[in-house]
Amino acid sequence: MKLKSAILRRSRFVRLGVFVAVAGLLAFATIGSASVSANAAVPTAQAQAAAATSLPCDLYAAGGTPCEAAHSTIRALYASYSGPLYQVKRASDSAVSDIGLLAAGGYVNDAAQDSFCASTSCTITKIYDQTTNHNDLPISWGGYWKGPGANGADIGANATALPLTIGGQKAYGVKVTQGVGYRVDNAKNVPTGSKPEGVYMVTSANFVDQWCCFDYGSGENSHTDTGNATMNAIEWGTACWFGGCTGSGPWVEADLENGMYSSNTGPNQPSYTGVNFPFVTAMEKNNGTSNFTLKYANATSGGLTTGFSGPLPNGYSPMKTDSSILLGTGGDNSNSGVGEFFEGAVTAGYPSDATENAVQANLAAAGYSFGSGSTGGSGPLHAVGAGKCLDDPNSTTTQGTQQQIYSCNGAANQTWTRTSSGQLSVTVGGTTLCLDANGQGTTNGTKAIVWSCNGQVNQQWNFNANGTITGAQSGLCLDVTGASTANGALVELWACNGGSNQQWTLG
Repeated sequence: MKLKSAILRRSRFVRLGVFVAVAGLLAFATIGSASVSANAAVPTAQAQAAAATSLPCDLYAAGGTPCEAAHSTIRALYASYSGPLYQVKRASDSAVSDIGLLAAGGYVNDAAQDSFCASTSCTITKIYDQTTNHNDLPISWGGYWKGPGANGADIGANATALPLTIGGQKAYGVKVTQGVGYRVDNAKNVPTGSKPEGVYMVTSANFVDQWCCFDYGSGENSHTDTGNATMNAIEWGTACWFGGCTGSGPWVEADLENGMYSSNTGPNQPSYTGVNFPFVTAMEKNNGTSNFTLKYANATSGGLTTGFSGPLPNGYSPMKTDSSILLGTGGDNSNSGVGEFFEGAVTAGYPSDATENAVQANLAAAGYSFGSGSTGGSGPLHAVGAGKCLDDPNSTTTQGTQQQIYSCNGAANQTWTRTSSGQLSVTVGGTTLCLDANGQGTTNGTKAIVWSCNGQVNQQWNFNANGTITGAQSGLCLDVTGASTANGALVELWACNGGSNQQWTLG
């Protein structure tokens, strides 16, 4: 199908695995959970090495469906992996640096990025493949739909736009905004044609849209639409491409080229209304001839749910999958999709349910979080640089009022409550309002206002290990304008820069 709209773009997506002691691995993943949890508060290299016993690609290999491409900016996906995770490029002098691990099989050495990128900005220029195939993901050269970079290439993600913690250790994910895309063509040993293939990734419901395409998986080497069944990728977002959907998403969908499929007919099943977690496990597998299956879960707890499992759409059997591996765009470089990526892999073969359950158990044990501690809590929100408190001016209950800092006084208009859903609320005169990114803004200078609490993503705030508070939707930091220390200085959103005017403590 072809659409003329420059916004919508065209759509192009969207052996039975050997069971080898995966039940034992699932039990072992549960044991690993206790190990990670016990060491989360002090994530030393030794503790990480001890915890990294069986990681996702070890589990897939044990199930007879090995990873042929594995990518993460957060952690190792093999217990033995000790190489680099990703590469960053510094804006000030165009120097590049590889960011690696604290220990083999462990978490990212985030301090290496912080040190290298201090006083400037950095871009993620490459995400390394952790398999022996070396299917590394550089920034894509573009495609049918041109990217915003030089000569129509895509651009890299801001390296500090998506802070989080994992096992208590600070890390940075890949925040895919429109135009960001990574890709390796003619990837080695990945399934092609009608060979069975599995894909998983960890993403988030905090940052999604309905456009094509925030994908991870297999696409065309030509970066053009080469017809139905030439892709096999996870598509994540709120696209209801064929109409008739139930709920508002977002959904784990299959981009099989020329359609984002939540079922073999297109729209989602009535019971599959959407997946809304800060961290989402997304899985898709395709046996190449008769079945594809979509699964999802809260990546921090619980088990997998099957959103769909059934026949391939009409005209998609057998599959004709090509060997390009992509992240962030559609097969022909459709680049209007947005999303967040933390880890993922492409496997040879059709993973068993037991293998996938074991992988989910490992993810739930990993300790993904957007906070620096437990959620909840109430008290003054201190602006560290100014030595003052976030203040609702004159205890107003007027929606849209921009917030300020003021000398701390313990009054109700300076008492903020952090909820388990990530909101920051203040109650004055019996009225409760929430801190809100004005107009769902995602640009520098967006006002931090109060508004009726509605649970939308522009009212969700991440407390980070480095003392910043970032908008879940924008990734921007809560910022005292102009680094002012004066009473009445206004508060806004601004790109995170390490300044003390972006440091906050609650309580």
